[in-house]
Amino acid sequence: MAAAVGAQGGAMGPLVGAIDQGTSSTRFLVFNANTSELLSHHQVEIQQKFPKEGWVEQDPLEILQSVYECVERTCEKLNQLNVDIANIKAVGVSNQRETTVVWDKLTGEPLHDAIVWLDLRTQPTVERLLKRIPGQNKSFLKSKTGLPLSTYFSAVKLRWLLDNVPKVKQAVLNRRALFGTIDSWLIWSLTGGKDGGIHCTDVTNASRTMLFNIHSLEWDEELCKFFEIPMEILPKVRSSSEIYGLMSSGALTGVPISGCLGDQSAALVGQMCFKDGQAKNTYGTGCFLLCNTGQKPALSEHGLLTTVAYKLGREKPVYYALEGSVAIAGAVVRWLRDNLGIARSSDEIEKLAADVGTSYGCYFVPAFSGLYAPYWEPSARGIICGLTQFTNKKHIAFAALEAVCFQTREILDAMNKDCGIPLSQLQVDGGMTNNKILMQLQADILCIPVVKPSMPETTALGAAMAAGAAEGVGVWSLNLDDLTAVTCECFEPKINPEESEYRYRRWKKAVKKSMGWETSEPQGSGETSIFCSLPLGFFIMSSLLMLIGARYISGYCK
Repeated sequence: MAAAVGAQGGAMGPLVGAIDQGTSSTRFLVFNANTSELLSHHQVEIQQKFPKEGWVEQDPLEILQSVYECVERTCEKLNQLNVDIANIKAVGVSNQRETTVVWDKLTGEPLHDAIVWLDLRTQPTVERLLKRIPGQNKSFLKSKTGLPLSTYFSAVKLRWLLDNVPKVKQAVLNRRALFGTIDSWLIWSLTGGKDGGIHCTDVTNASRTMLFNIHSLEWDEELCKFFEIPMEILPKVRSSSEIYGLMSSGALTGVPISGCLGDQSAALVGQMCFKDGQAKNTYGTGCFLLCNTGQKPALSEHGLLTTVAYKLGREKPVYYALEGSVAIAGAVVRWLRDNLGIARSSDEIEKLAADVGTSYGCYFVPAFSGLYAPYWEPSARGIICGLTQFTNKKHIAFAALEAVCFQTREILDAMNKDCGIPLSQLQVDGGMTNNKILMQLQADILCIPVVKPSMPETTALGAAMAAGAAEGVGVWSLNLDDLTAVTCECFEPKINPEESEYRYRRWKKAVKKSMGWETSEPQGSGETSIFCSLPLGFFIMSSLLMLIGARYISGYCK
């Protein structure tokens, strides 16, 4: 392959790079703008920190360093393939959405670790804000934002930082603080940082903050007042495809950053879902089903979000989408690997599931961060039920994969109700789509074909398309007639609909049992134990009696 690429190196035409910064890893990928072919890439895993139960953080400097490393290593690989990196004409950014960063614009230093989109620490903040809303209606702000009031979105994370981190509060008072989601932090840093970096975001990322009016496409003064967020710390909102600034260091110094899309919007573009009613489902850390609804926002009656899909140019129209968001998808495989240790790799989870081909009546609801769409139930927690003495780790591995598919079924059902026309097939992408057991399970549970593109890097491709098509770059045509046809693999349902419905009903029963586990009341060291009310002597004597009794019974049984 190296020889083939090398032979074409001088004649392959313009290239476009894409930074794909996700929850679990960072990647830099380079595509041929004429053919959409992926030429090379590099990936670095990102550490997630869990300082307290329900808290999820990442180091913004580690994220930034991972981007630099991925860019440099990919450029080295291209040089080894005799590909001239001077052909890279633009760079696009795709990022994990909602994850919140505040930094000092004079030093360039983050003022706190990034609060990741999965984080639950803000539930008390949400409950306090709800008390200011008539009827404590979570959907009160939906008419402007398309979103319910939830721990998921950036505004409540930023509010928590202002309330709980003195450095952040002081930096705001001193007019030194800047806020952004990961795209803003990266673009500001990559275009110069404290020495003239561009502080901006795009409409897709802004639409996930709860501070952005999705109709006027501007930061909303009333929303900022509700959350008590000073507007001067917010980034400038731009389209998803325009030149924001130039790379200020490294192998790509001087190359324009000209595309920016939240990861799920990037996947929608990469899957070429440019027509009303076209939809895709991305399987990453979470699972996200987006359906293009055209140039008018559609409000959901069934627990979905209304979000900005893309705006591919300053003068181009904005397109909207309905979105079903699932917090835990690939993360459940990582949990089985890292927390339970039932496998050493994600591939091994697939093999365990394949060995049994059934969960044997075991159901796994991975509500580690509560339940997102269509329930929006923060009190839910993960459960595994239906266990018997026959259940083993292979059945649990199968149940975990099945859980991803059931969650997709729930949001697809909601989307079909909102759109009125059921999807006849599901286009999929993301790292988990390499798992063939999962893809077949998904087709079986949905009772429709699941279609996977042969080139699964659609999120990065979408960011590259936006960057290459930007005014002033113009190396990638987004005209439908010019777009390269994509070859796909199709998974057809193999079980009868009756069996699928039976399993789905049992799943829904398990979901109900997962709800109502948590409140925002502090737990842990203050939790009362039954033994606290017993005199110490009684506790010691009863323990001794139990020990003596156990030895007596053991001797009798022999």
